[in-house]
Amino acid sequence: MLNVPTLAELSGDLENGRTSARKIVDSCLERIADASGEGARAFIHVDAEAAIEAAEAMDRLREIKAAPSPFAGIPVSIKDLFDIRGQVTRAGSRALEDSAPAEADATVVARLRRAGFVVIGRTNMTEFAYSGIGINPHYGTPKSVWRRDVGHVPGGSSSGAAVSVADRMAHGALGTDTGGSCRIPAAFNGIVGFKPTQRRVPLTGGVPLSSTLDSFGPLARTVACCAVLDAVLAGEEIVPLRPPPIKGMRLAVPTTVALDELEDDVARTFERALETLSRQGALIERIAVPEFLDVGVMNSKGGFTAAESYAWHRYLIASHGDVYDPRVSIRIQRGEAISAADYIDLLEMRKSLIARATTRLAPYDALVMPTTANTPPRIADLADDAAFTRANMLALRNCSLINTIDGCAISLPCHREGEVPVGLMLASSGGADRRILELAAGMEAAIRV
Repeated sequence: MLNVPTLAELSGDLENGRTSARKIVDSCLERIADASGEGARAFIHVDAEAAIEAAEAMDRLREIKAAPSPFAGIPVSIKDLFDIRGQVTRAGSRALEDSAPAEADATVVARLRRAGFVVIGRTNMTEFAYSGIGINPHYGTPKSVWRRDVGHVPGGSSSGAAVSVADRMAHGALGTDTGGSCRIPAAFNGIVGFKPTQRRVPLTGGVPLSSTLDSFGPLARTVACCAVLDAVLAGEEIVPLRPPPIKGMRLAVPTTVALDELEDDVARTFERALETLSRQGALIERIAVPEFLDVGVMNSKGGFTAAESYAWHRYLIASHGDVYDPRVSIRIQRGEAISAADYIDLLEMRKSLIARATTRLAPYDALVMPTTANTPPRIADLADDAAFTRANMLALRNCSLINTIDGCAISLPCHREGEVPVGLMLASSGGADRRILELAAGMEAAIRV
Protein backbone atom coordinates (compact mmCIF):
# COMPACT_ATOMS: atom_id res chain seq x y z
CA MET A 1 0.00 0.00 0.00
CA LEU A 2 1.34 3.42 -0.93
CA ASN A 3 1.76 5.95 1.83
CA VAL A 4 -0.83 8.70 2.19
CA PRO A 5 -1.64 11.54 2.08
CA THR A 6 -0.29 12.68 -1.26
CA LEU A 7 0.31 16.28 -2.26
CA ALA A 8 -2.72 16.10 -4.55
CA GLU A 9 -4.94 14.89 -1.71
CA LEU A 10 -3.68 17.59 0.63
CA SER A 11 -4.20 20.20 -2.08
CA GLY A 12 -7.77 19.02 -2.59
CA ASP A 13 -8.48 19.11 1.13
CA LEU A 14 -7.13 22.64 1.34
CA GLU A 15 -9.11 23.79 -1.67
CA ASN A 16 -12.37 22.30 -0.36
CA GLY A 17 -11.91 23.59 3.17
CA ARG A 18 -11.60 20.13 4.74
CA THR A 19 -8.39 21.25 6.39
CA SER A 20 -6.11 24.27 6.66
CA ALA A 21 -2.41 24.84 6.23
CA ARG A 22 -2.21 25.64 9.95
CA LYS A 23 -3.73 22.26 10.85
CA ILE A 24 -1.38 20.40 8.50
CA VAL A 25 1.66 22.20 9.90
CA ASP A 26 0.53 21.65 13.48
CA SER A 27 0.20 17.93 12.79
CA CYS A 28 3.72 17.78 11.38
CA LEU A 29 5.14 19.72 14.32
CA GLU A 30 3.43 17.33 16.74
CA ARG A 31 5.05 14.37 15.01
CA ILE A 32 8.45 16.04 15.09
CA ALA A 33 8.09 16.76 18.80
CA ASP A 34 6.88 13.25 19.70
CA ALA A 35 9.52 11.90 22.08
CA SER A 36 8.80 8.34 20.95
CA GLY A 37 9.49 9.18 17.29
CA GLU A 38 12.52 10.10 15.20
CA GLY A 39 11.99 13.87 15.06
CA ALA A 40 14.92 14.73 17.34
CA ARG A 41 17.27 12.80 15.05
CA ALA A 42 15.61 13.51 11.70
CA PHE A 43 15.79 17.29 12.18
CA ILE A 44 18.76 19.46 13.08
CA HIS A 45 16.61 22.59 13.38
CA VAL A 46 12.86 23.19 13.49
CA ASP A 47 11.57 26.74 13.17
CA ALA A 48 8.05 26.13 14.45
CA GLU A 49 7.13 29.79 14.83
CA ALA A 50 8.09 30.69 11.25
CA ALA A 51 6.33 27.61 9.90
CA ILE A 52 3.11 28.49 11.71
CA GLU A 53 3.27 32.09 10.49
CA ALA A 54 3.81 30.93 6.90
CA ALA A 55 0.92 28.46 7.15
CA GLU A 56 -1.44 31.11 8.47
CA ALA A 57 -0.36 33.47 5.69
CA MET A 58 -1.16 30.80 3.08
CA ASP A 59 -4.56 30.22 4.68
CA ARG A 60 -5.36 33.93 4.42
CA LEU A 61 -4.24 34.01 0.79
CA ARG A 62 -6.38 30.97 -0.02
CA GLU A 63 -9.42 32.64 1.56
CA ILE A 64 -9.15 35.49 -0.93
CA LYS A 65 -8.32 33.16 -3.87
CA ALA A 66 -4.73 34.42 -4.02
CA ALA A 67 -2.78 31.30 -3.05
CA PRO A 68 0.43 31.14 -5.13
CA SER A 69 -0.21 27.51 -6.11
CA PRO A 70 -2.63 24.67 -5.29
CA PHE A 71 0.01 23.35 -2.91
CA ALA A 72 0.42 26.52 -0.88
CA GLY A 73 0.57 25.82 2.84
CA ILE A 74 1.90 22.26 2.60
CA PRO A 75 5.01 21.74 4.78
CA VAL A 76 8.26 20.41 3.32
CA SER A 77 11.60 19.72 4.95
CA ILE A 78 14.93 21.10 3.73
CA LYS A 79 18.18 19.16 3.91
CA ASP A 80 20.76 20.92 6.07
CA LEU A 81 22.91 21.37 2.97
CA PHE A 82 20.83 24.32 1.73
CA ASP A 83 20.97 27.99 2.64
CA ILE A 84 17.89 29.36 4.39
CA ARG A 85 18.00 33.09 4.93
CA GLY A 86 18.98 33.97 8.51
CA GLN A 87 20.10 30.45 9.42
CA VAL A 88 23.51 28.81 9.61
CA THR A 89 24.04 26.08 7.01
CA ARG A 90 25.92 23.33 8.85
CA ALA A 91 25.76 20.55 6.23
CA GLY A 92 25.39 18.05 9.04
CA SER A 93 28.75 19.08 10.51
CA ARG A 94 30.13 20.84 13.57
CA ALA A 95 32.86 22.43 11.45
CA LEU A 96 30.50 25.12 10.12
CA GLU A 97 28.77 26.01 13.39
CA ASP A 98 30.55 29.36 13.68
CA SER A 99 29.68 30.37 10.09
CA ALA A 100 27.60 33.48 9.44
CA PRO A 101 23.88 32.95 8.80
CA ALA A 102 22.91 32.79 5.14
CA GLU A 103 21.98 36.12 3.61
CA ALA A 104 19.58 34.57 1.09
CA ASP A 105 17.69 31.37 0.44
CA ALA A 106 19.18 28.83 -1.92
CA THR A 107 17.51 29.16 -5.33
CA VAL A 108 15.57 25.92 -4.85
CA VAL A 109 14.39 26.95 -1.38
CA ALA A 110 13.24 30.29 -2.76
CA ARG A 111 11.29 28.51 -5.50
CA LEU A 112 9.54 26.27 -2.98
CA ARG A 113 8.57 29.31 -0.93
CA ARG A 114 7.27 31.14 -4.01
CA ALA A 115 4.99 28.19 -4.70
CA GLY A 116 3.68 28.54 -1.15
CA PHE A 117 5.30 25.50 0.40
CA VAL A 118 6.04 25.92 4.10
CA VAL A 119 9.59 25.23 5.30
CA ILE A 120 9.12 23.09 8.42
CA GLY A 121 12.79 22.61 9.32
CA ARG A 122 16.30 21.52 8.39
CA THR A 123 16.86 17.77 8.16
CA ASN A 124 19.79 15.71 9.35
CA MET A 125 22.23 14.22 6.86
CA THR A 126 25.55 12.47 6.52
CA GLU A 127 28.20 15.06 7.30
CA PHE A 128 28.90 17.04 4.12
CA ALA A 129 26.80 14.48 2.19
CA TYR A 130 29.73 12.06 1.93
CA SER A 131 28.11 8.64 2.43
CA GLY A 132 25.15 6.58 1.28
CA ILE A 133 24.48 5.17 4.75
CA GLY A 134 23.15 8.14 6.74
CA ILE A 135 25.04 7.79 10.02
CA ASN A 136 25.85 11.12 11.70
CA PRO A 137 27.99 11.09 14.88
CA HIS A 138 27.29 14.78 15.60
CA TYR A 139 23.49 15.01 15.52
CA GLY A 140 22.47 11.37 15.87
CA THR A 141 21.22 8.93 13.26
CA PRO A 142 17.49 8.69 12.49
CA LYS A 143 16.31 5.10 12.13
CA SER A 144 14.85 3.67 8.96
CA VAL A 145 11.16 2.77 9.08
CA TRP A 146 12.23 -0.89 8.91
CA ARG A 147 12.21 -2.62 12.31
CA ARG A 148 12.65 0.47 14.45
CA ASP A 149 12.96 -1.71 17.54
CA VAL A 150 16.22 -3.07 16.09
CA GLY A 151 17.55 0.11 14.46
CA HIS A 152 18.52 0.11 10.79
CA VAL A 153 20.30 2.89 8.89
CA PRO A 154 18.09 5.39 7.05
CA GLY A 155 20.30 5.67 3.98
CA GLY A 156 22.18 8.77 3.04
CA SER A 157 23.08 11.29 2.61
CA SER A 158 19.52 12.73 2.73
CA SER A 159 18.71 10.64 5.80
CA GLY A 160 16.48 13.00 7.74
CA ALA A 161 14.73 14.04 4.51
CA ALA A 162 13.48 10.50 3.89
CA VAL A 163 12.50 9.85 7.50
CA SER A 164 10.66 13.17 7.70
CA VAL A 165 8.44 12.13 4.77
CA ALA A 166 8.01 8.50 5.81
CA ASP A 167 6.94 9.58 9.32
CA ARG A 168 4.66 12.41 8.12
CA MET A 169 6.80 15.07 9.75
CA ALA A 170 6.75 16.75 6.33
CA HIS A 171 4.84 16.01 3.13
CA GLY A 172 7.81 16.35 0.81
CA ALA A 173 11.52 16.91 1.20
CA LEU A 174 14.34 18.70 -0.57
CA GLY A 175 17.43 16.52 -0.89
CA THR A 176 20.59 16.22 -2.92
CA ASP A 177 21.94 13.39 -5.05
CA THR A 178 25.62 13.07 -5.96
CA GLY A 179 25.73 9.28 -6.03
CA GLY A 180 22.27 8.33 -4.83
CA SER A 181 21.54 10.58 -1.86
CA CYS A 182 17.86 11.05 -2.80
CA ARG A 183 17.31 7.51 -4.07
CA ILE A 184 19.10 5.45 -1.40
CA PRO A 185 17.22 6.85 1.62
CA ALA A 186 14.00 6.65 -0.38
CA ALA A 187 14.68 2.95 -1.02
CA PHE A 188 15.57 2.28 2.62
CA ASN A 189 12.36 3.95 3.86
CA GLY A 190 9.79 2.79 1.33
CA ILE A 191 9.18 6.14 -0.38
CA VAL A 192 10.04 7.72 -3.76
CA GLY A 193 13.20 9.66 -4.52
CA PHE A 194 14.01 11.45 -7.79
CA LYS A 195 17.38 12.51 -9.21
CA PRO A 196 16.84 15.02 -12.03
CA THR A 197 19.17 15.72 -14.90
CA GLN A 198 21.69 17.99 -13.22
CA ARG A 199 21.37 20.94 -15.59
CA ARG A 200 17.63 21.32 -14.93
CA VAL A 201 17.89 22.45 -11.29
CA PRO A 202 20.24 25.27 -10.20
CA LEU A 203 22.84 24.42 -7.54
CA THR A 204 23.18 27.96 -6.17
CA GLY A 205 22.99 28.11 -2.38
CA GLY A 206 23.85 24.50 -1.65
CA VAL A 207 27.08 23.28 -0.05
CA PRO A 208 28.81 21.30 -2.82
CA LEU A 209 30.10 17.77 -2.62
CA SER A 210 31.00 17.36 -6.28
CA SER A 211 30.12 20.17 -8.65
CA THR A 212 30.32 17.69 -11.52
CA LEU A 213 27.91 15.14 -10.06
CA ASP A 214 25.66 17.03 -7.60
CA SER A 215 21.93 17.19 -8.33
CA PHE A 216 19.12 18.63 -6.21
CA GLY A 217 15.91 16.62 -6.09
CA PRO A 218 12.79 15.69 -4.14
CA LEU A 219 11.77 12.85 -1.86
CA ALA A 220 8.05 12.22 -1.43
CA ARG A 221 5.38 9.53 -1.10
CA THR A 222 4.46 9.03 -4.75
CA VAL A 223 5.84 9.65 -8.20
CA ALA A 224 3.24 12.38 -8.78
CA CYS A 225 4.35 14.12 -5.58
CA CYS A 226 7.97 14.04 -6.75
CA ALA A 227 6.91 15.39 -10.15
CA VAL A 228 5.22 18.39 -8.54
CA LEU A 229 8.25 19.21 -6.42
CA ASP A 230 10.65 18.61 -9.29
CA ALA A 231 8.77 21.07 -11.50
CA VAL A 232 8.95 23.71 -8.77
CA LEU A 233 12.67 23.12 -8.22
CA ALA A 234 13.35 23.36 -11.95
CA GLY A 235 11.24 26.49 -12.36
CA GLU A 236 8.85 24.71 -14.72
CA GLU A 237 5.08 24.65 -14.98
CA ILE A 238 3.39 21.96 -12.89
CA VAL A 239 1.73 19.68 -15.44
CA PRO A 240 -0.07 16.46 -14.44
CA LEU A 241 1.73 13.27 -15.45
CA ARG A 242 0.28 11.09 -18.20
CA PRO A 243 1.34 7.57 -17.18
CA PRO A 244 1.62 5.16 -20.11
CA PRO A 245 0.31 1.60 -19.94
CA ILE A 246 2.82 -1.00 -18.82
CA LYS A 247 2.15 -2.98 -21.97
CA GLY A 248 4.74 -1.95 -24.53
CA MET A 249 7.23 -0.32 -22.13
CA ARG A 250 10.75 -1.03 -23.40
CA LEU A 251 12.91 -1.71 -20.36
CA ALA A 252 16.55 -2.80 -20.23
CA VAL A 253 18.06 -4.60 -17.24
CA PRO A 254 21.82 -3.95 -17.19
CA THR A 255 23.71 -7.16 -16.44
CA THR A 256 27.01 -5.31 -16.07
CA VAL A 257 27.80 -4.33 -12.45
CA ALA A 258 24.20 -3.50 -11.43
CA LEU A 259 23.19 -7.08 -10.55
CA ASP A 260 26.44 -8.07 -8.83
CA GLU A 261 26.45 -9.06 -5.13
CA LEU A 262 22.75 -8.46 -4.56
CA GLU A 263 21.44 -9.45 -1.15
CA ASP A 264 18.88 -12.25 -1.37
CA ASP A 265 15.95 -10.03 -0.36
CA VAL A 266 16.89 -7.46 -3.00
CA ALA A 267 17.31 -10.03 -5.75
CA ARG A 268 14.05 -11.79 -4.91
CA THR A 269 11.97 -8.63 -4.68
CA PHE A 270 13.48 -7.13 -7.82
CA GLU A 271 12.91 -10.28 -9.89
CA ARG A 272 9.31 -10.44 -8.67
CA ALA A 273 8.76 -6.87 -9.83
CA LEU A 274 10.24 -7.70 -13.24
CA GLU A 275 7.96 -10.73 -13.55
CA THR A 276 4.95 -8.57 -12.74
CA LEU A 277 5.91 -6.00 -15.36
CA SER A 278 6.55 -8.73 -17.94
CA ARG A 279 3.17 -10.35 -17.29
CA GLN A 280 1.52 -7.01 -17.91
CA GLY A 281 3.22 -6.60 -21.25
CA ALA A 282 6.46 -4.75 -20.60
CA LEU A 283 9.22 -5.69 -23.04
CA ILE A 284 12.18 -6.46 -20.79
CA GLU A 285 15.63 -7.19 -22.20
CA ARG A 286 18.74 -8.01 -20.22
CA ILE A 287 21.68 -6.21 -21.80
CA ALA A 288 25.37 -5.74 -21.18
CA VAL A 289 26.36 -2.14 -20.49
CA PRO A 290 30.16 -2.26 -20.66
CA GLU A 291 30.28 1.50 -20.10
CA PHE A 292 29.45 0.85 -16.44
CA LEU A 293 32.83 -0.85 -16.01
CA ASP A 294 34.45 2.54 -16.66
CA VAL A 295 32.85 4.00 -13.53
CA GLY A 296 34.91 1.81 -11.22
CA VAL A 297 38.08 2.82 -13.05
CA MET A 298 37.17 6.50 -12.77
CA ASN A 299 36.54 6.17 -9.02
CA SER A 300 39.67 4.14 -8.23
CA LYS A 301 41.44 7.16 -6.71
CA GLY A 302 38.27 8.75 -5.35
CA GLY A 303 37.01 10.21 -8.62
CA PHE A 304 35.30 13.56 -9.02
CA THR A 305 33.87 13.46 -5.51
CA ALA A 306 37.24 13.21 -3.76
CA ALA A 307 38.92 15.73 -6.06
CA GLU A 308 36.20 18.36 -5.93
CA SER A 309 35.34 17.96 -2.25
CA TYR A 310 39.02 18.31 -1.32
CA ALA A 311 39.24 21.54 -3.29
CA TRP A 312 36.31 22.94 -1.29
CA HIS A 313 37.29 21.52 2.12
CA ARG A 314 41.07 21.81 2.21
CA TYR A 315 41.22 25.03 4.24
CA LEU A 316 38.31 24.07 6.49
CA ILE A 317 39.95 20.72 7.28
CA ALA A 318 43.18 22.56 8.10
CA SER A 319 41.38 24.71 10.68
CA HIS A 320 38.57 22.42 11.89
CA GLY A 321 39.62 18.93 10.85
CA ASP A 322 39.49 17.69 14.44
CA VAL A 323 35.67 17.99 14.52
CA TYR A 324 35.02 16.17 11.22
CA ASP A 325 33.65 12.65 11.23
CA PRO A 326 36.85 10.64 10.52
CA ARG A 327 34.93 8.47 8.03
CA VAL A 328 34.18 11.63 6.06
CA SER A 329 37.51 13.45 6.36
CA ILE A 330 39.54 10.44 5.23
CA ARG A 331 37.48 10.18 2.04
CA ILE A 332 37.78 13.91 1.35
CA GLN A 333 41.53 13.83 1.84
CA ARG A 334 41.93 11.20 -0.88
CA GLY A 335 41.46 14.12 -3.24
CA GLU A 336 44.79 15.63 -2.19
CA ALA A 337 46.59 12.89 -4.18
CA ILE A 338 44.60 13.51 -7.37
CA SER A 339 46.73 15.61 -9.74
CA ALA A 340 45.54 18.15 -12.27
CA ALA A 341 46.42 15.64 -14.99
CA ASP A 342 44.34 12.96 -13.23
CA TYR A 343 41.40 15.37 -13.05
CA ILE A 344 41.64 16.29 -16.73
CA ASP A 345 41.72 12.58 -17.55
CA LEU A 346 38.51 12.14 -15.53
CA LEU A 347 36.80 14.91 -17.49
CA GLU A 348 37.73 13.33 -20.80
CA MET A 349 36.74 9.84 -19.66
CA ARG A 350 33.36 11.07 -18.51
CA LYS A 351 32.72 12.95 -21.74
CA SER A 352 33.34 9.76 -23.70
CA LEU A 353 31.33 7.67 -21.21
CA ILE A 354 28.27 9.91 -21.49
CA ALA A 355 28.32 9.76 -25.30
CA ARG A 356 28.69 5.98 -25.38
CA ALA A 357 26.09 5.34 -22.68
CA THR A 358 23.58 7.65 -24.36
CA THR A 359 23.91 5.65 -27.58
CA ARG A 360 23.60 2.36 -25.68
CA LEU A 361 20.38 3.39 -23.91
CA ALA A 362 18.70 5.09 -26.88
CA PRO A 363 16.59 2.08 -28.01
CA TYR A 364 14.95 1.72 -24.58
CA ASP A 365 12.45 3.74 -22.57
CA ALA A 366 14.48 3.18 -19.42
CA LEU A 367 17.03 1.10 -17.59
CA VAL A 368 15.59 -0.85 -14.66
CA MET A 369 17.73 -2.15 -11.78
CA PRO A 370 17.72 -2.41 -7.99
CA THR A 371 18.27 0.99 -6.41
CA THR A 372 20.72 -0.53 -3.93
CA ALA A 373 22.39 -3.93 -3.80
CA ASN A 374 21.62 -4.17 -0.08
CA THR A 375 18.74 -3.66 2.33
CA PRO A 376 19.14 -1.23 5.27
CA PRO A 377 21.93 -2.59 7.48
CA ARG A 378 21.64 -2.56 11.26
CA ILE A 379 23.22 0.54 12.75
CA ALA A 380 25.00 -1.59 15.38
CA ASP A 381 26.65 -3.72 12.69
CA LEU A 382 28.44 -0.74 11.15
CA ALA A 383 30.63 0.20 14.12
CA ASP A 384 33.41 -1.66 12.33
CA ASP A 385 34.97 0.47 9.59
CA ALA A 386 35.33 -2.42 7.17
CA ALA A 387 31.65 -3.33 7.54
CA PHE A 388 30.70 0.32 7.08
CA THR A 389 32.77 0.64 3.91
CA ARG A 390 31.29 -2.49 2.35
CA ALA A 391 27.71 -1.46 3.16
CA ASN A 392 28.35 2.05 1.86
CA MET A 393 29.76 0.80 -1.44
CA LEU A 394 26.81 -1.57 -1.96
CA ALA A 395 24.35 1.24 -1.23
CA LEU A 396 26.00 3.74 -3.56
CA ARG A 397 27.09 1.54 -6.46
CA ASN A 398 24.03 1.37 -8.71
CA CYS A 399 22.91 4.92 -8.12
CA SER A 400 26.35 6.37 -8.82
CA LEU A 401 26.35 4.78 -12.27
CA ILE A 402 23.58 7.17 -13.30
CA ASN A 403 25.22 10.31 -11.88
CA THR A 404 28.40 9.46 -13.76
CA ILE A 405 26.59 9.20 -17.11
CA ASP A 406 24.79 12.51 -16.40
CA GLY A 407 21.42 10.75 -16.31
CA CYS A 408 18.14 11.04 -14.46
CA ALA A 409 16.61 8.35 -12.25
CA ILE A 410 13.87 7.55 -9.78
CA SER A 411 13.61 5.00 -6.98
CA LEU A 412 10.24 3.33 -6.38
CA PRO A 413 9.37 1.01 -3.50
CA CYS A 414 8.79 -2.50 -4.91
CA HIS A 415 8.43 -4.52 -1.70
CA ARG A 416 5.14 -5.64 -0.24
CA GLU A 417 3.64 -4.55 3.06
CA GLY A 418 5.62 -6.07 5.92
CA GLU A 419 8.70 -6.87 3.82
CA VAL A 420 12.10 -5.23 4.13
CA PRO A 421 12.20 -2.05 1.98
CA VAL A 422 13.64 -2.53 -1.52
CA GLY A 423 13.82 0.11 -4.24
CA LEU A 424 13.44 -0.35 -7.97
CA MET A 425 15.27 2.26 -10.02
CA LEU A 426 14.23 3.55 -13.44
CA ALA A 427 16.93 5.55 -15.18
CA SER A 428 17.87 7.05 -18.51
CA SER A 429 20.22 9.49 -20.14
CA GLY A 430 20.07 13.17 -19.27
CA GLY A 431 17.02 15.08 -20.43
CA ALA A 432 14.57 12.17 -20.18
CA ASP A 433 13.17 13.32 -16.82
CA ARG A 434 9.54 13.59 -17.89
CA ARG A 435 9.60 10.18 -19.54
CA ILE A 436 11.10 8.55 -16.44
CA LEU A 437 8.51 10.16 -14.17
CA GLU A 438 5.64 9.05 -16.40
CA LEU A 439 6.95 5.50 -16.74
CA ALA A 440 7.36 5.32 -12.99
CA ALA A 441 3.84 6.61 -12.41
CA GLY A 442 2.53 3.94 -14.77
CA MET A 443 4.08 1.09 -12.82
CA GLU A 444 4.35 2.24 -9.18
CA ALA A 445 1.18 0.51 -7.96
CA ALA A 446 1.66 -2.66 -10.02
CA ILE A 447 5.15 -3.55 -8.79
CA ARG A 448 4.01 -3.80 -5.16
CA VAL A 449 1.19 -6.28 -5.79
